[in-house]
Amino acid sequence: VQLQASGGGLVQTGGSLRLSCAASGRTFGMGWFRQTPGKEREFVAAITYNGGRTLYADALKGRFTISRDNAKNTAYLQMNSLKSWDTAVYYCAAGAPRRLMETTYDVDYWGQGTLVTVSS
Repeated sequence: VQLQASGGGLVQTGGSLRLSCAASGRTFGMGWFRQTPGKEREFVAAITYNGGRTLYADALKGRFTISRDNAKNTAYLQMNSLKSWDTAVYYCAAGAPRRLMETTYDVDYWGQGTLVTVSS
């Protein structure tokens, strides 16, 4: 299983970015976590295998949207109204198809991180 994350970069406060995560192999539940230096990896958002259910970290609701295109086996994270504290390395995650991964223990596979830097 390979997860290929992309879309990170430098953006100004208030801007938007869309991250992508392309998965190989079968269809998974997918999600995003993020991590800053010295802190634990934290949950951002998750989506089930068919997109029927989603889950967000409470602090990110309304700004971030997770979606997926199963024809491309790809999940997306649309991030709007970005703030300086959204700066982090964002990691794509995959797990059981019907599971909404909310903790790192739920994750079966990790992609490489993609750095998002929000400048003020």
